[in-house]
Amino acid sequence: MTDTPAVDALREPRDGLVPVIDRIQPLLAWCEAAAAVPDEPVAVDAERASSYRYSSRAYLVQLRTEAAGTALIDPLAFAMPATLRTLLGEREWVLHAAGQDLPSLAELGLRPASLFDTELAARLLGMERVGLGAVVEDTVGLRLAKEHSAADWSRRPLPEGWLTYAALDVEVLVEVRDELEERLREAGKDDWARQEFEHERVRDHGPTRSSSWRGLHGLGALRSARQLAAAREMWTRRDEIASSEDLSPHRVIKDRDLVAAAKEAPHGREAFDRALPKKLRAKDAWWKAARTGIELPAAHLPERNERSYPPPHKLWSKKYPEVAERYQLARSAVGERAEDLEMPPENLLQPALLRQWVWEHEQAPAEAEIEEQLEVLGARPWQVEQSAPVIHRALTEQGARGAHD
Repeated sequence: MTDTPAVDALREPRDGLVPVIDRIQPLLAWCEAAAAVPDEPVAVDAERASSYRYSSRAYLVQLRTEAAGTALIDPLAFAMPATLRTLLGEREWVLHAAGQDLPSLAELGLRPASLFDTELAARLLGMERVGLGAVVEDTVGLRLAKEHSAADWSRRPLPEGWLTYAALDVEVLVEVRDELEERLREAGKDDWARQEFEHERVRDHGPTRSSSWRGLHGLGALRSARQLAAAREMWTRRDEIASSEDLSPHRVIKDRDLVAAAKEAPHGREAFDRALPKKLRAKDAWWKAARTGIELPAAHLPERNERSYPPPHKLWSKKYPEVAERYQLARSAVGERAEDLEMPPENLLQPALLRQWVWEHEQAPAEAEIEEQLEVLGARPWQVEQSAPVIHRALTEQGARGAHD
């Protein structure tokens, strides 16, 4: 039986907790120190308050280089100076789950020259756990304190314990990067990782919140078009309130309460009010919104199922059995190849991309054509190289079996 390696707890920054930077001059001093080593990567993190606020803005930005140490920046205090934007715009950033932080950092005018995403690297290496704490533990043998990940970072002043947590998020990130880079090189996956990092750096990350009422949790409980219309109008009203007051939408009214009230709306105000929490029953705004929906002319009522392209794959087995069969064959082939490569199938080829390709191609074209088609849909070159041959083989064998039968 192999002994589990000892893991040391890292409870505070090695050089002590630095004060929050809420004035320009200390930030410029940090930039000057960082600039002394021009090619050094910078560890980057940002704290948002998505569970409390409507906006996706960063309420704390953490930076660290070996030369300059850690900077905890309050982005509410001032606009990011050009010196910082230029410095960071010339550096490789090291982040964990970069897609979560890049949009809020871009809002501040901060964009990387290149990227190393430690979560993506962990996925490509097939690590069982890819959260920051688990990856730090696996790579550098340290356990981080993770108590405040869901805190309200818009609060001021920020408690010292929260700041310690925030500083630890970048304390050893470059060390983790170095270890993961070596593992990627040994596994022959370093070029694949670079392609993934660049894709993450330049892609459109889309809205941080659902931009459609169709994203309401529990919407499937609504059976009639008028119930759906009530939910749509209430969602719109909630979004307006949340935006104007900078509140997370569920703090205005939770999805489950909105859907429950919309379900009762066609039965009248009394039934509608009973479905709402007591504190919201006296507010006419919700009933007015719901009534607007249920009184719409039939031609303006929403459809039960939103039309999408391609149609939801869960319907394929009943409505499009041949497409479903091709998809299962292609998915199994990609899954087996991903297992060979020791990574999750969704990192080898995104399921939505594979579904779209299968939907658009009734017959298996030549392998070179599959490669070209996957690239058009957005697959990276390494993904095409690894997945196109197995997809072609699986569907060609299916065609051969069909011809034989």
